[in-house]
Amino acid sequence: MTKFTVPRVRFAPSPTGYLHVGGARTALFNWLFARRMGGVFILRIEDTDLQRSSDEMIAGILDGLRWLGLDWDEGPIVGGPHAPYRQSERLHRHRAMADRLVAQGSAYYCYCTPDELKAKREAAEAASGGWIYDRTCLRLTPDEVAARERDGQPRAVRFKVPAGETAFDDLVHGPIAFDAANIEDFVILRSDRQPTYHLSVVSDDIDMAMTHVVRGDDHISNTPKQILLYQAVGAPVPKFAHVPLILGPDKKRLSKRHGATSVMEYATQGFLPEAMMNFLALLGWSPGGNQELFTRDELVVAFSLEGISGGNAVFNPEKLDWFNQQYIVRLPADELTRRIKPLLEAAGLWNDEYVAGRGEWFAAVLDLFRPRAKRLDDFVTQGRFLLTDAIEFDPAAVEKHLRAPGAAEHLAALDAALAALPVFDAATTETAVRQVAEALGVKAGTLIHAVRVAMTGKTVSPGLFEVLALLGRDRVRARLAAAVSGSL
Repeated sequence: MTKFTVPRVRFAPSPTGYLHVGGARTALFNWLFARRMGGVFILRIEDTDLQRSSDEMIAGILDGLRWLGLDWDEGPIVGGPHAPYRQSERLHRHRAMADRLVAQGSAYYCYCTPDELKAKREAAEAASGGWIYDRTCLRLTPDEVAARERDGQPRAVRFKVPAGETAFDDLVHGPIAFDAANIEDFVILRSDRQPTYHLSVVSDDIDMAMTHVVRGDDHISNTPKQILLYQAVGAPVPKFAHVPLILGPDKKRLSKRHGATSVMEYATQGFLPEAMMNFLALLGWSPGGNQELFTRDELVVAFSLEGISGGNAVFNPEKLDWFNQQYIVRLPADELTRRIKPLLEAAGLWNDEYVAGRGEWFAAVLDLFRPRAKRLDDFVTQGRFLLTDAIEFDPAAVEKHLRAPGAAEHLAALDAALAALPVFDAATTETAVRQVAEALGVKAGTLIHAVRVAMTGKTVSPGLFEVLALLGRDRVRARLAAAVSGSL
Protein backbone atom coordinates (compact mmCIF):
# COMPACT_ATOMS: atom_id res chain seq x y z
CA MET A 1 0.00 0.00 0.00
CA THR A 2 1.24 3.49 -0.82
CA LYS A 3 2.45 5.35 2.26
CA PHE A 4 1.51 9.00 2.47
CA THR A 5 3.71 11.53 4.22
CA VAL A 6 1.73 14.74 4.57
CA PRO A 7 -2.00 14.14 5.01
CA ARG A 8 -4.19 15.92 2.48
CA VAL A 9 -7.91 16.22 3.17
CA ARG A 10 -10.70 18.17 1.57
CA PHE A 11 -14.09 19.63 2.22
CA ALA A 12 -16.08 19.54 -0.99
CA PRO A 13 -19.50 21.18 -0.57
CA SER A 14 -22.11 21.44 -3.27
CA PRO A 15 -23.27 25.09 -3.56
CA THR A 16 -26.94 24.21 -3.88
CA GLY A 17 -27.55 25.71 -0.44
CA TYR A 18 -25.75 27.56 2.31
CA LEU A 19 -23.30 25.91 4.70
CA HIS A 20 -25.43 23.77 6.97
CA VAL A 21 -24.60 22.30 10.35
CA GLY A 22 -23.74 18.84 9.04
CA GLY A 23 -21.40 20.21 6.39
CA ALA A 24 -19.79 22.56 8.88
CA ARG A 25 -19.09 19.66 11.25
CA THR A 26 -17.53 17.65 8.38
CA ALA A 27 -15.40 20.64 7.41
CA LEU A 28 -14.35 21.08 11.03
CA PHE A 29 -13.28 17.44 11.41
CA ASN A 30 -11.22 17.68 8.21
CA TRP A 31 -9.67 20.98 9.32
CA LEU A 32 -8.83 19.69 12.80
CA PHE A 33 -7.26 16.55 11.35
CA ALA A 34 -5.14 18.55 8.92
CA ARG A 35 -4.01 20.98 11.58
CA ARG A 36 -3.31 18.22 14.10
CA MET A 37 -1.25 16.19 11.61
CA GLY A 38 0.53 19.11 9.97
CA GLY A 39 -1.39 18.34 6.79
CA VAL A 40 -3.14 20.29 4.06
CA PHE A 41 -6.82 21.29 4.14
CA ILE A 42 -8.33 21.82 0.69
CA LEU A 43 -11.64 23.45 -0.13
CA ARG A 44 -13.18 22.29 -3.40
CA ILE A 45 -16.52 23.51 -4.70
CA GLU A 46 -18.51 20.71 -6.33
CA ASP A 47 -20.72 22.85 -8.54
CA THR A 48 -21.47 20.47 -11.40
CA ASP A 49 -25.20 20.77 -10.69
CA LEU A 50 -25.27 24.01 -12.66
CA GLN A 51 -29.03 24.51 -12.42
CA ARG A 52 -29.02 24.52 -8.61
CA SER A 53 -25.56 25.97 -7.94
CA SER A 54 -24.94 29.69 -7.67
CA ASP A 55 -22.17 32.14 -6.85
CA GLU A 56 -24.34 33.42 -4.02
CA MET A 57 -24.34 29.99 -2.41
CA ILE A 58 -20.59 29.68 -2.87
CA ALA A 59 -20.10 33.04 -1.16
CA GLY A 60 -22.39 31.89 1.65
CA ILE A 61 -20.35 28.71 2.16
CA LEU A 62 -17.10 30.69 2.28
CA ASP A 63 -18.64 33.13 4.76
CA GLY A 64 -19.77 30.28 6.98
CA LEU A 65 -16.32 28.69 7.02
CA ARG A 66 -14.65 32.02 7.74
CA TRP A 67 -17.11 32.75 10.55
CA LEU A 68 -16.22 29.44 12.17
CA GLY A 69 -12.54 30.27 11.84
CA LEU A 70 -11.74 27.53 9.32
CA ASP A 71 -9.07 28.60 6.86
CA TRP A 72 -8.09 26.51 3.86
CA ASP A 73 -4.61 25.96 2.43
CA GLU A 74 -5.77 25.42 -1.14
CA GLY A 75 -9.02 26.38 -2.79
CA PRO A 76 -11.09 29.34 -3.95
CA ILE A 77 -9.47 32.75 -3.47
CA VAL A 78 -6.21 31.34 -2.02
CA GLY A 79 -5.45 29.20 -5.09
CA GLY A 80 -2.94 26.36 -5.03
CA PRO A 81 -0.97 23.93 -7.19
CA HIS A 82 -4.03 21.85 -8.09
CA ALA A 83 -6.28 24.65 -9.38
CA PRO A 84 -8.97 25.11 -10.47
CA TYR A 85 -10.90 24.28 -7.31
CA ARG A 86 -14.36 24.55 -8.84
CA GLN A 87 -15.47 21.21 -10.21
CA SER A 88 -17.33 22.81 -13.12
CA GLU A 89 -13.96 24.04 -14.41
CA ARG A 90 -12.49 20.53 -14.32
CA LEU A 91 -14.95 18.71 -16.62
CA HIS A 92 -12.28 18.01 -19.22
CA ARG A 93 -10.32 16.06 -16.61
CA HIS A 94 -13.37 14.00 -15.69
CA ARG A 95 -14.19 13.23 -19.31
CA ALA A 96 -10.60 12.26 -20.01
CA MET A 97 -10.74 9.74 -17.18
CA ALA A 98 -13.96 8.27 -18.55
CA ASP A 99 -12.42 7.96 -22.02
CA ARG A 100 -9.38 6.27 -20.53
CA LEU A 101 -11.55 3.74 -18.70
CA VAL A 102 -13.41 2.93 -21.93
CA ALA A 103 -10.16 2.59 -23.87
CA GLN A 104 -8.70 0.14 -21.37
CA GLY A 105 -11.89 -1.92 -21.16
CA SER A 106 -12.87 -0.91 -17.61
CA ALA A 107 -15.96 0.92 -18.87
CA TYR A 108 -18.24 0.73 -21.90
CA TYR A 109 -20.79 2.74 -23.83
CA CYS A 110 -24.44 2.27 -22.90
CA TYR A 111 -27.03 3.20 -25.52
CA CYS A 112 -30.08 2.21 -23.47
CA THR A 113 -32.62 4.99 -23.33
CA PRO A 114 -34.21 6.16 -20.08
CA ASP A 115 -37.54 4.73 -21.21
CA GLU A 116 -36.00 1.31 -21.90
CA LEU A 117 -34.30 1.25 -18.50
CA LYS A 118 -37.49 2.32 -16.78
CA ALA A 119 -39.51 -0.40 -18.48
CA LYS A 120 -37.01 -3.10 -17.47
CA ARG A 121 -36.90 -1.87 -13.90
CA GLU A 122 -40.67 -1.78 -13.56
CA ALA A 123 -41.04 -5.25 -15.07
CA ALA A 124 -38.40 -6.71 -12.75
CA GLU A 125 -39.88 -5.04 -9.71
CA ALA A 126 -43.32 -6.34 -10.60
CA ALA A 127 -41.95 -9.87 -10.93
CA SER A 128 -39.32 -10.18 -8.22
CA GLY A 129 -38.95 -6.84 -6.52
CA GLY A 130 -35.42 -5.90 -7.59
CA TRP A 131 -33.32 -5.07 -10.63
CA ILE A 132 -29.83 -3.94 -11.50
CA TYR A 133 -28.55 -3.13 -14.97
CA ASP A 134 -28.38 -6.31 -17.03
CA ARG A 135 -25.32 -5.37 -19.13
CA THR A 136 -27.28 -5.28 -22.36
CA CYS A 137 -24.80 -2.90 -23.97
CA LEU A 138 -21.74 -4.78 -22.70
CA ARG A 139 -22.87 -7.69 -24.87
CA LEU A 140 -22.99 -5.61 -28.06
CA THR A 141 -20.58 -6.75 -30.77
CA PRO A 142 -18.00 -4.32 -32.15
CA ASP A 143 -20.06 -4.01 -35.33
CA GLU A 144 -23.20 -3.17 -33.34
CA VAL A 145 -21.31 -0.53 -31.39
CA ALA A 146 -19.87 0.91 -34.61
CA ALA A 147 -23.34 1.10 -36.15
CA ARG A 148 -24.71 2.99 -33.17
CA GLU A 149 -21.77 5.35 -33.27
CA ARG A 150 -22.32 6.02 -37.00
CA ASP A 151 -25.96 6.79 -36.27
CA GLY A 152 -24.92 9.21 -33.53
CA GLN A 153 -27.02 7.47 -30.90
CA PRO A 154 -26.76 9.12 -27.49
CA ARG A 155 -24.73 6.99 -25.11
CA ALA A 156 -23.65 7.10 -21.54
CA VAL A 157 -20.52 5.49 -20.13
CA ARG A 158 -20.90 2.71 -17.58
CA PHE A 159 -18.16 1.36 -15.35
CA LYS A 160 -17.77 -2.40 -15.60
CA VAL A 161 -17.88 -3.65 -12.03
CA PRO A 162 -15.50 -6.60 -11.60
CA ALA A 163 -16.66 -9.70 -9.77
CA GLY A 164 -15.69 -10.26 -6.16
CA GLU A 165 -15.68 -8.24 -3.00
CA THR A 166 -14.65 -4.64 -2.42
CA ALA A 167 -13.45 -4.08 1.13
CA PHE A 168 -11.86 -1.26 3.08
CA ASP A 169 -10.93 -0.46 6.67
CA ASP A 170 -12.99 2.51 7.68
CA LEU A 171 -11.13 4.62 10.25
CA VAL A 172 -14.36 5.03 12.21
CA HIS A 173 -16.36 1.85 11.61
CA GLY A 174 -13.62 -0.69 10.99
CA PRO A 175 -13.71 -3.30 8.19
CA ILE A 176 -16.52 -2.88 5.65
CA ALA A 177 -17.09 -5.10 2.61
CA PHE A 178 -19.46 -5.03 -0.37
CA ASP A 179 -20.25 -7.89 -2.72
CA ALA A 180 -19.97 -6.84 -6.37
CA ALA A 181 -23.11 -8.88 -7.08
CA ASN A 182 -25.06 -6.07 -5.42
CA ILE A 183 -23.38 -3.25 -7.36
CA GLU A 184 -24.61 -2.62 -10.87
CA ASP A 185 -22.45 -1.25 -13.65
CA PHE A 186 -22.93 2.39 -12.69
CA VAL A 187 -22.96 5.37 -15.02
CA ILE A 188 -19.87 7.58 -14.82
CA LEU A 189 -20.60 9.84 -17.79
CA ARG A 190 -24.10 10.76 -18.87
CA SER A 191 -25.20 10.92 -22.47
CA ASP A 192 -24.74 14.71 -22.44
CA ARG A 193 -21.08 14.16 -21.44
CA GLN A 194 -21.71 15.43 -17.91
CA PRO A 195 -19.81 13.37 -15.33
CA THR A 196 -21.61 11.76 -12.44
CA TYR A 197 -20.63 12.32 -8.83
CA HIS A 198 -18.56 9.16 -8.60
CA LEU A 199 -16.40 10.00 -11.59
CA SER A 200 -15.85 13.67 -10.80
CA VAL A 201 -15.05 13.19 -7.12
CA VAL A 202 -12.56 10.38 -7.76
CA SER A 203 -10.93 12.25 -10.65
CA ASP A 204 -10.49 15.36 -8.52
CA ASP A 205 -9.34 13.47 -5.44
CA ILE A 206 -6.69 11.72 -7.53
CA ASP A 207 -5.53 14.96 -9.16
CA MET A 208 -5.40 16.73 -5.78
CA ALA A 209 -3.55 13.82 -4.13
CA MET A 210 -6.03 13.26 -1.33
CA THR A 211 -4.73 10.87 1.31
CA HIS A 212 -7.84 10.76 3.51
CA VAL A 213 -11.53 11.22 2.79
CA VAL A 214 -13.47 12.26 5.89
CA ARG A 215 -17.18 12.58 5.18
CA GLY A 216 -20.65 11.64 6.41
CA ASP A 217 -22.00 8.15 6.96
CA ASP A 218 -24.43 8.63 4.10
CA HIS A 219 -21.49 8.20 1.71
CA ILE A 220 -20.56 4.69 2.87
CA SER A 221 -22.53 3.07 0.05
CA ASN A 222 -20.66 5.25 -2.47
CA THR A 223 -17.26 4.12 -1.26
CA PRO A 224 -16.99 0.71 -2.99
CA LYS A 225 -17.79 2.25 -6.37
CA GLN A 226 -15.18 4.92 -5.85
CA ILE A 227 -12.56 2.44 -4.67
CA LEU A 228 -13.14 0.47 -7.87
CA LEU A 229 -12.50 3.61 -9.90
CA TYR A 230 -9.24 4.30 -8.06
CA GLN A 231 -8.11 0.74 -8.65
CA ALA A 232 -9.10 0.81 -12.32
CA VAL A 233 -6.75 3.71 -13.07
CA GLY A 234 -4.01 2.42 -10.76
CA ALA A 235 -4.25 5.33 -8.32
CA PRO A 236 -3.54 5.10 -4.56
CA VAL A 237 -6.78 4.58 -2.62
CA PRO A 238 -7.17 7.13 0.19
CA LYS A 239 -8.13 6.12 3.68
CA PHE A 240 -11.81 6.63 4.44
CA ALA A 241 -13.41 7.85 7.64
CA HIS A 242 -17.19 8.09 7.67
CA VAL A 243 -18.49 10.24 10.49
CA PRO A 244 -21.90 9.83 12.14
CA LEU A 245 -24.87 11.79 10.91
CA ILE A 246 -26.36 14.57 13.01
CA LEU A 247 -29.89 13.92 14.23
CA GLY A 248 -32.44 16.22 15.79
CA PRO A 249 -33.70 15.70 19.34
CA ASP A 250 -36.41 13.43 17.88
CA LYS A 251 -33.64 11.16 16.51
CA LYS A 252 -34.56 11.98 12.92
CA ARG A 253 -32.06 13.46 10.48
CA LEU A 254 -31.46 17.12 11.25
CA SER A 255 -33.57 19.38 9.07
CA LYS A 256 -35.25 22.76 9.12
CA ARG A 257 -38.10 21.38 11.18
CA HIS A 258 -35.63 21.29 14.08
CA GLY A 259 -34.82 24.99 13.68
CA ALA A 260 -31.93 26.74 11.97
CA THR A 261 -29.65 24.51 9.92
CA SER A 262 -27.57 27.17 8.14
CA VAL A 263 -24.43 28.11 10.05
CA MET A 264 -24.85 31.80 9.27
CA GLU A 265 -28.33 31.73 10.77
CA TYR A 266 -26.65 30.93 14.08
CA ALA A 267 -24.30 33.86 13.53
CA THR A 268 -27.22 36.24 13.10
CA GLN A 269 -28.94 34.76 16.15
CA GLY A 270 -26.07 35.84 18.38
CA PHE A 271 -24.00 32.68 18.71
CA LEU A 272 -20.24 33.00 19.03
CA PRO A 273 -18.14 31.12 16.45
CA GLU A 274 -15.91 29.76 19.22
CA ALA A 275 -18.94 28.26 20.93
CA MET A 276 -20.28 26.78 17.70
CA MET A 277 -16.89 25.27 16.87
CA ASN A 278 -16.63 23.71 20.34
CA PHE A 279 -20.21 22.41 20.14
CA LEU A 280 -19.82 20.94 16.64
CA ALA A 281 -16.53 19.27 17.53
CA LEU A 282 -18.23 17.29 20.27
CA LEU A 283 -21.04 16.11 17.99
CA GLY A 284 -19.84 12.60 17.31
CA TRP A 285 -16.29 13.04 18.60
CA SER A 286 -14.92 12.70 22.09
CA PRO A 287 -11.42 13.43 23.38
CA GLY A 288 -11.97 11.20 26.40
CA GLY A 289 -12.36 12.55 29.90
CA ASN A 290 -14.88 15.08 31.14
CA GLN A 291 -13.58 18.28 29.59
CA GLU A 292 -16.16 20.06 27.46
CA LEU A 293 -14.81 23.56 26.90
CA PHE A 294 -11.93 23.67 24.42
CA THR A 295 -10.18 26.56 22.80
CA ARG A 296 -9.46 26.31 19.10
CA ASP A 297 -5.84 25.34 19.81
CA GLU A 298 -6.88 22.78 22.42
CA LEU A 299 -9.21 21.13 19.91
CA VAL A 300 -6.37 20.84 17.40
CA VAL A 301 -4.11 19.18 19.97
CA ALA A 302 -6.81 16.79 21.22
CA PHE A 303 -8.39 15.77 17.91
CA SER A 304 -7.98 12.34 16.37
CA LEU A 305 -10.07 10.35 13.92
CA GLU A 306 -10.01 7.50 16.42
CA GLY A 307 -12.10 9.60 18.78
CA ILE A 308 -15.02 9.76 16.33
CA SER A 309 -17.98 7.69 17.43
CA GLY A 310 -19.70 5.25 15.13
CA GLY A 311 -23.13 6.20 16.45
CA ASN A 312 -25.24 9.11 15.28
CA ALA A 313 -24.92 12.41 17.14
CA VAL A 314 -27.89 14.36 18.50
CA PHE A 315 -28.04 18.13 17.98
CA ASN A 316 -29.18 19.55 21.33
CA PRO A 317 -30.11 23.27 21.06
CA GLU A 318 -30.06 23.66 24.84
CA LYS A 319 -26.49 22.38 24.92
CA LEU A 320 -25.50 24.86 22.23
CA ASP A 321 -27.06 27.64 24.33
CA TRP A 322 -25.01 26.43 27.29
CA PHE A 323 -21.78 26.50 25.30
CA ASN A 324 -22.57 29.97 24.03
CA GLN A 325 -23.27 31.24 27.52
CA GLN A 326 -19.98 29.82 28.78
CA TYR A 327 -18.07 31.65 26.07
CA ILE A 328 -20.00 34.88 26.61
CA VAL A 329 -19.12 34.83 30.31
CA ARG A 330 -15.44 34.42 29.46
CA LEU A 331 -15.13 37.17 26.85
CA PRO A 332 -13.16 40.25 27.95
CA ALA A 333 -15.33 43.37 28.21
CA ASP A 334 -13.73 45.13 25.23
CA GLU A 335 -14.14 42.06 23.02
CA LEU A 336 -17.74 41.56 24.10
CA THR A 337 -18.39 45.22 23.34
CA ARG A 338 -16.89 44.81 19.86
CA ARG A 339 -19.16 41.89 19.08
CA ILE A 340 -22.31 43.44 20.47
CA LYS A 341 -21.80 46.83 18.82
CA PRO A 342 -23.26 45.83 15.40
CA LEU A 343 -26.40 44.47 17.09
CA LEU A 344 -26.86 47.64 19.12
CA GLU A 345 -26.29 49.76 16.03
CA ALA A 346 -28.94 47.80 14.15
CA ALA A 347 -31.36 48.37 17.05
CA GLY A 348 -30.55 52.09 17.22
CA LEU A 349 -29.11 51.70 20.72
CA TRP A 350 -25.40 52.26 20.17
CA ASN A 351 -23.56 55.29 21.57
CA ASP A 352 -19.87 55.91 20.89
CA GLU A 353 -19.57 56.98 24.52
CA TYR A 354 -19.79 53.28 25.42
CA VAL A 355 -16.16 52.90 24.35
CA ALA A 356 -15.07 56.35 25.47
CA GLY A 357 -16.35 58.43 28.36
CA ARG A 358 -18.89 55.83 29.57
CA GLY A 359 -16.81 52.73 28.96
CA GLU A 360 -16.70 51.72 32.62
CA TRP A 361 -20.48 52.14 32.94
CA PHE A 362 -21.12 50.10 29.79
CA ALA A 363 -18.80 47.33 30.98
CA ALA A 364 -20.86 47.20 34.20
CA VAL A 365 -24.04 46.90 32.11
CA LEU A 366 -22.54 43.96 30.21
CA ASP A 367 -21.46 42.29 33.45
CA LEU A 368 -25.01 42.64 34.79
CA PHE A 369 -26.41 40.61 31.90
CA ARG A 370 -23.58 38.12 31.31
CA PRO A 371 -24.98 35.45 33.66
CA ARG A 372 -28.40 35.71 31.97
CA ALA A 373 -27.39 36.04 28.31
CA LYS A 374 -27.38 32.89 26.21
CA ARG A 375 -26.91 34.78 22.95
CA LEU A 376 -25.44 38.13 21.98
CA ASP A 377 -28.84 39.53 21.07
CA ASP A 378 -29.97 38.91 24.66
CA PHE A 379 -27.88 41.93 25.64
CA VAL A 380 -29.96 43.99 23.24
CA THR A 381 -33.39 42.69 24.22
CA GLN A 382 -32.75 42.42 27.95
CA GLY A 383 -30.62 45.54 28.30
CA ARG A 384 -32.77 47.89 26.25
CA PHE A 385 -34.26 49.61 29.32
CA LEU A 386 -30.77 50.69 30.41
CA LEU A 387 -29.75 51.97 26.98
CA THR A 388 -32.84 54.00 26.17
CA ASP A 389 -35.65 55.71 28.03
CA ALA A 390 -38.17 54.62 25.41
CA ILE A 391 -39.35 51.59 27.37
CA GLU A 392 -41.93 49.09 26.23
CA PHE A 393 -44.20 48.26 29.16
CA ASP A 394 -45.96 44.96 29.68
CA PRO A 395 -49.64 46.01 30.09
CA ALA A 396 -50.38 43.15 32.48
CA ALA A 397 -47.40 44.08 34.67
CA VAL A 398 -48.44 47.73 34.75
CA GLU A 399 -51.99 46.84 35.69
CA LYS A 400 -50.93 44.47 38.45
CA HIS A 401 -48.08 46.43 40.05
CA LEU A 402 -48.48 50.09 39.10
CA ARG A 403 -52.27 50.44 39.06
CA ALA A 404 -52.78 48.61 42.35
CA PRO A 405 -54.36 50.61 45.20
CA GLY A 406 -51.73 52.75 46.92
CA ALA A 407 -48.98 52.02 44.36
CA ALA A 408 -48.61 55.65 43.27
CA GLU A 409 -48.33 56.86 46.88
CA HIS A 410 -45.76 54.19 47.68
CA LEU A 411 -43.61 55.13 44.69
CA ALA A 412 -43.87 58.83 45.52
CA ALA A 413 -42.63 58.11 49.04
CA LEU A 414 -39.71 56.11 47.64
CA ASP A 415 -38.88 58.93 45.24
CA ALA A 416 -38.53 61.32 48.16
CA ALA A 417 -36.29 58.90 50.03
CA LEU A 418 -34.07 58.35 47.01
CA ALA A 419 -33.76 62.08 46.42
CA ALA A 420 -32.36 62.50 49.93
CA LEU A 421 -29.68 59.79 49.65
CA PRO A 422 -26.15 61.23 49.99
CA VAL A 423 -24.80 58.34 47.91
CA PHE A 424 -26.77 56.56 45.19
CA ASP A 425 -25.62 52.97 44.72
CA ALA A 426 -26.94 49.41 44.99
CA ALA A 427 -26.49 49.21 48.77
CA THR A 428 -28.07 52.57 49.63
CA THR A 429 -31.02 52.13 47.27
CA GLU A 430 -31.77 48.70 48.73
CA THR A 431 -31.76 50.16 52.24
CA ALA A 432 -34.04 52.97 51.13
CA VAL A 433 -36.54 50.64 49.45
CA ARG A 434 -36.78 48.39 52.49
CA GLN A 435 -37.07 51.27 54.92
CA VAL A 436 -39.85 52.92 52.89
CA ALA A 437 -41.73 49.63 52.66
CA GLU A 438 -41.48 49.15 56.41
CA ALA A 439 -42.63 52.72 57.08
CA LEU A 440 -45.61 52.25 54.75
CA GLY A 441 -46.51 48.91 56.31
CA VAL A 442 -46.23 46.99 53.05
CA LYS A 443 -44.12 43.99 52.13
CA ALA A 444 -40.74 44.88 50.66
CA GLY A 445 -41.50 42.54 47.75
CA THR A 446 -44.62 44.52 46.87
CA LEU A 447 -42.64 47.74 46.53
CA ILE A 448 -39.76 46.00 44.74
CA HIS A 449 -42.12 44.55 42.11
CA ALA A 450 -43.64 47.96 41.47
CA VAL A 451 -40.25 49.64 41.17
CA ARG A 452 -39.01 46.91 38.81
CA VAL A 453 -41.91 47.44 36.43
CA ALA A 454 -41.47 51.23 36.61
CA MET A 455 -37.77 50.88 35.73
CA THR A 456 -37.80 48.05 33.17
CA GLY A 457 -41.38 47.68 31.95
CA LYS A 458 -41.35 44.02 32.93
CA THR A 459 -41.65 41.80 35.99
CA VAL A 460 -38.32 40.07 35.39
CA SER A 461 -34.88 41.69 35.33
CA PRO A 462 -31.43 41.36 36.84
CA GLY A 463 -31.01 42.45 40.47
CA LEU A 464 -33.15 45.53 40.99
CA PHE A 465 -30.68 47.45 43.10
CA GLU A 466 -27.87 46.95 40.58
CA VAL A 467 -30.33 48.19 37.95
CA LEU A 468 -31.10 51.32 39.99
CA ALA A 469 -27.42 52.06 40.48
CA LEU A 470 -26.73 51.75 36.72
CA LEU A 471 -29.72 53.89 35.78
CA GLY A 472 -28.56 56.61 38.17
CA ARG A 473 -30.58 58.86 40.42
CA ASP A 474 -31.95 61.21 37.75
CA ARG A 475 -33.25 58.50 35.42
CA VAL A 476 -34.71 56.51 38.32
CA ARG A 477 -36.58 59.53 39.65
CA ALA A 478 -37.88 60.40 36.19
CA ARG A 479 -39.28 56.90 35.75
CA LEU A 480 -40.80 56.90 39.22
CA ALA A 481 -42.46 60.23 38.41
CA ALA A 482 -43.90 58.80 35.20
CA ALA A 483 -45.25 55.82 37.11
CA VAL A 484 -46.78 58.04 39.82
CA SER A 485 -48.46 60.29 37.25
CA GLY A 486 -49.78 57.33 35.27
CA SER A 487 -48.17 58.65 32.06
CA LEU A 488 -46.46 55.36 31.13
